[in-house]
Amino acid sequence: MRLEQLEKSHDHGAGRFHVLRRIDLSIAPGEFVSVMGPSGAGKSTLLHVLGLQDADWQGRYHLAGVAVHDLDAKSRARLRNELVGFVFQSHHLLDDLTVAENLEVPLGYRDLPRSERQARVAETLDRFALAARGALLPRQLSGGQQQLVGVARAVIGEPRLLLADEPTGNLHSEQAREVMALFKQLNAQGMTIVQVTHSEENARQGDRIVRLRDGWIED
Repeated sequence: MRLEQLEKSHDHGAGRFHVLRRIDLSIAPGEFVSVMGPSGAGKSTLLHVLGLQDADWQGRYHLAGVAVHDLDAKSRARLRNELVGFVFQSHHLLDDLTVAENLEVPLGYRDLPRSERQARVAETLDRFALAARGALLPRQLSGGQQQLVGVARAVIGEPRLLLADEPTGNLHSEQAREVMALFKQLNAQGMTIVQVTHSEENARQGDRIVRLRDGWIED
């Protein structure tokens, strides 16, 4: 993954407000990178660009050998569904679906027969020790369990890149340590991870820390 001279700005009064400024960043396959910085530094915006959720920027972005800056919206969406998983501070589970049904949602964007989708869900429930909770609704789970389901949903499609935005922000310390241990396990299995965090403890779980301030990467 490589960003070259990436910038993002928007109109602000009579001028322009720069959210990201001349970002040059390379992340190797299998690397675990933590992004830190004060509020308003551009951390979440950078994550949305990396995750192909934000296309309103200038510069060059290569992901898995693909020139993202040359893709149309449909091609970006296809690449995102194939390669990227997301974990958010709020788990964003669908309240009226069971745990198993929530896990199946991202597989619906793939051309997979129902039998394969169900097999993947069953395998993922076992992998994350959630088999006994597959028929429960999110409101029947603890906060830590809900976040665990959010992580499971993010990786069920076997993404090559996992992006996490303050993934432990709503958890108590023991739950946060469990989530970070899971990230370390996924990373050891070869998954590239980029997390945005305010926690120095969580940040140190990665291979390196990238610090942003006022849209710039600090030296």
